[in-house]
Amino acid sequence: MPYSEIFKDHLANPRRAGELPDADIVIEEINPVCGDRLRLSLRWRGEVIEEARFLAYGCAPTIVCGSVLTERLSGMSRAQAERLTRQDIVSAIGGLPARKHHAAALAIETLRAALEARAKV
Repeated sequence: MPYSEIFKDHLANPRRAGELPDADIVIEEINPVCGDRLRLSLRWRGEVIEEARFLAYGCAPTIVCGSVLTERLSGMSRAQAERLTRQDIVSAIGGLPARKHHAAALAIETLRAALEARAKV
């Protein structure tokens, strides 16, 4: 399966990449099989994600999934964020080869960990 133009654009121009200095939550998850890492930083205003940023280390799909995830999260309510799925991320980038779905799974796992950490604050 060839990568989509959306995928290529996010890889060439990642959205919301970098640190978020005044983040309320910073979570990093690692895929133990391949070693890919995704760090997600979120700033909240009440129950709305005001800003989201990411840092990624790993394959191109991990970078793209981090970009797509943070682009979607900014301005989203907690309830909306809780409903995001791996398939939502895969669909947003025009598909991924089956062997690369781990990147979308890592994005959602990192989001879930961030939402859980937020619930404890």
